[in-house]
Formats: sequence, C-alpha cells, structure tokens
Amino acid sequence: MEKGTVMKSYASGEELIAEIRKRAELFVAEFDDVPASGLHTLKDGADRTPAQMLAYQLGWMDLLLGWERDERAGREVVTPAPGYRWNQLGALCGTFYEQWRDASISQLQEACRQRVDDVVALVASLSREELFTSGQRAWASSTPSAWPVAKWV
Repeated sequence: MEKGTVMKSYASGEELIAEIRKRAELFVAEFDDVPASGLHTLKDGADRTPAQMLAYQLGWMDLLLGWERDERAGREVVTPAPGYRWNQLGALCGTFYEQWRDASISQLQEACRQRVDDVVALVASLSREELFTSGQRAWASSTPSAWPVAKWV
C-alpha cells in the first residue's frame, strides 16, 4: 500500500467477502489471455511475470490459511514462515515462485480461485469481533502494527 493510502474499512464480514471475491476475480481474469509462451515473460512496466504474480498471491494465501489452521489447532505459529523473518520477504517470495514454477496458467488461475474460496470460508467462519478487532489472533498480532484479521485478508 502506498504511503498515505487509507485502507478501506468494511461494515461486515459479508461486505469484506464481496470485495475479496470481486477483486480476486478481476485479478485472475487479467491472465485469461496470457499465452503459455508468455507465462514466464516479464512485460514492460511489471516487476513480476504472470506466473510470479499468481504464485505470489497463492503463497500469501497459503501462509495466511496455514497461520489460522495452526493457531486453531493450538500449534505455535511462525510468521511469516519458518526460517524467514519479515525483512527476508524477497527470499520467501522466491519459494512461492519455485513451488509453482511448472504450473500452467490455467492451473495457477484455478489454484487462486480455490484459495480465494478458502479465504472466504475463513472470513465467513469468524465473528465480527474476530475479524475487525486487533488482538484476536496471535498470528495477526505478530507485527508491531498488530492489525486485525480483516486487514490481513
């Protein structure tokens, strides 16, 4: 998020879910016309290839879902990921790209849609307080900003 940008607040979990679905479908649809030959090609003005853009989103959704799954199971949650610190996100993102390196555009898009469904299910399972109040999840409070869960999704 750019400096000075205010993050939108949502009146309810349903409003947040509608926004997640809308933005996710717009994002995934951006890759509908990417040919297989362009999947790993960097376009002018972009800092990631189409495959990397999709893998990046998949990686972060997987982490978020894993944090919540682990916390619910009573396991220790390591953020951002075991072996990585918040100042090592470039290396962490490299693991996302490697994980999805051999996937086709349609596989990446379908995986994104499935993860979005999983994130939506997570949001739907949380109370208003759990979503919008800081301190409701240890993983969401693992940075100095201590954002509520809604800001993470």
